[in-house]
Amino acid sequence: MKRSIFTADHQSFRDTARAFVARAVAPNVERYIEERRFDRDLWIEAGKQGLLGLEVPEEYGGSEAGDYRYNAVLGEELSRSSAALASAFGIHYDCAAPYLVELTTEEQKQRWLPRFCTGEMITAIGMTEPSGGSDLAALRTTATRDGDDWILNGSKTFITNGIGADLVIVAARTSPERARGITLFAVEAGMPGFERGRKLDKVGQPEADTGELFFTDVRVPAENVIGEIDRGFIAMMERLPQERIGAAVSNLAHAAAVLEETIDYAKERTAFGQPIGSFQHNKFVMAELVTKIEVAQAFVDQGVLAHSRRELSAVDAAKAKWWSAQVQSEVIDACVQLYGGYGYMREYRVARAWMDARVTKIWAGSNEIMKELIGRDLGL
Repeated sequence: MKRSIFTADHQSFRDTARAFVARAVAPNVERYIEERRFDRDLWIEAGKQGLLGLEVPEEYGGSEAGDYRYNAVLGEELSRSSAALASAFGIHYDCAAPYLVELTTEEQKQRWLPRFCTGEMITAIGMTEPSGGSDLAALRTTATRDGDDWILNGSKTFITNGIGADLVIVAARTSPERARGITLFAVEAGMPGFERGRKLDKVGQPEADTGELFFTDVRVPAENVIGEIDRGFIAMMERLPQERIGAAVSNLAHAAAVLEETIDYAKERTAFGQPIGSFQHNKFVMAELVTKIEVAQAFVDQGVLAHSRRELSAVDAAKAKWWSAQVQSEVIDACVQLYGGYGYMREYRVARAWMDARVTKIWAGSNEIMKELIGRDLGL
């Protein structure tokens, strides 16, 4: 089904994003996987192309598109290349940006945003803890006042960009109240007591830097507090819908790209003297997969439109997030089956995509948490 949410300007931006991926990413995919990281040069190149500051005002070096559809276009093009690419860059331009644009002081904006846009400063968000998972209100990392400063202690895990980030937005407990006692802090590389742990050895997305972070008596100055004291949980809840609709956009674009490749493969690969795609069972499977993608895309597109109007609810974002993750997993798993034994080989993209996709049912709030949110909205 033809999509109708994008204008000619969005399509022109898509051309820019697609050219960036073709020129800067595609020739280096194998190296990124082998090195388990995206190098700094790629971030700088993305900055030069104006891809990192879509939500940042022009006075600080961004383009301030003022339309979430541009974020969605970029997310789709990155995801079509690899889920890991969309993950690493998405945390920066799509997830961290709203915190640094909407909650910061003028001094903070001038200090951080220009480098944020150029790719000279990579960002991460430190929410998840070893003992907490999706229960953000139960976090144990603490920040205690010491004069005008705060002393930060605790740890975070599963942090995308955690090893290479120059600035991490860290959620810490500043008062005993479960949800209302959380504050956000900008912890910068080089602060004494801030240490990186392991670069985590994940099943999929090896090129997306994911790490452990440790804070031991880290002295964070008052000018690095983001937003209001004790209102960090509210700030996170207000911005999670964007993270979740962004995840939904990426889920479907990633699955759609793999499916397109699989259909081409099914036309070329022969068995018993004919293309495997011509067998009725396989033909029906691919018909089902295409339909799943397009039906899910229609809902996600409406979510993108709603968010561009600041009307996307947390519940609808949850629906888009969990369902797109489920559809992606079903589609790519079926694609692996269509490839047969080759689909289980890491050298084939479909195998890597299968591994890359699995985490999307866990991160940004597990699918079970998404269903809990929807269920509560039903009065259950």
